[in-house]
Amino acid sequence: MKYKRILLKLSGEALMGELQYGIDPKRLAEYADEIKQIHDRGVEIAIVIGGGNIFRGVAGASAGMDRVQGDYMGMLATVINGMALQGALEEKGMLTRLQTALKIESIAEPYIKRRAVRHLEKRRIVIFGAGTGNPYFTTDTAAVLRGVEINADVILKGTRVDGIYDSDPEKNKSAVKFDFISFEEVIKKGLNVMDSTAFTLSQENKLPIVVFDMNTMGNLLKICEGENIGTVVNI
Repeated sequence: MKYKRILLKLSGEALMGELQYGIDPKRLAEYADEIKQIHDRGVEIAIVIGGGNIFRGVAGASAGMDRVQGDYMGMLATVINGMALQGALEEKGMLTRLQTALKIESIAEPYIKRRAVRHLEKRRIVIFGAGTGNPYFTTDTAAVLRGVEINADVILKGTRVDGIYDSDPEKNKSAVKFDFISFEEVIKKGLNVMDSTAFTLSQENKLPIVVFDMNTMGNLLKICEGENIGTVVNI
C-alpha cells in the first residue's frame, strides 16, 4: 500500500445521500464498506467528518445567530455524525474510537494525541469529532491539524467531485481537471481546495492532499494502492 496512515476528511453533506438533510443509513453503510477495504489491508485510518447535514455555524451566523454559539452547535453536529459513522463501522466488524475536542465523556474519549496514535497502532479506526474545539475554525482545518499531529502520510478529502478543476465542473462542462498540482499553483490560480487556514497548515507541514470522489466505489482503495485517482496537491 502506498499510504500506511491516512486522515480521511468527509463532508457532513455527503452523509445525506439522497435525503434533503440528516443521515442516510444506506450512504453510511457504503462508506463503511469502502473504509473496510483499506482497513483489511492494514492501512491505519483516522477520520474527520463535517456537520453540514445537520447544522452549519456560518449559516447560522448569516441568519443573525451569534457566530460563536453557532460554531459550537456545528461542532456538536460533527459528534452526531461521528457516532453514526462509528456505529456503521462497528457493524462491519471494525474496532473504533471516537475522540472529541469538546469533553462529552459519556459517549466519547477526550482528544489526546498519544492515545489516538496508540489506537491507530492497534488497528482501531479513530474518528475525531467537534472540530478543533474552537469557534471560527472549519472541519477542514481540524482535519489537517489532526493529520499533522498523528503524522498521517496524506489527507484524503472525499468529495462529490472527482478532483480539482480550473473552474467549477458542475457549472462549466469544459472545465479542466488537474491530476497533480502544487500548493503554490493552487494559491496562484485561486482554486478552492480547502479554506485558507487548513491549506496553509498543510503546505507548511508538507502534508499532501488528495481530493477525490468518495461516492465512486473503489476509489479509496485505489488511492491507497497508489493509483492516480482524483487530484494530488503537493509541494
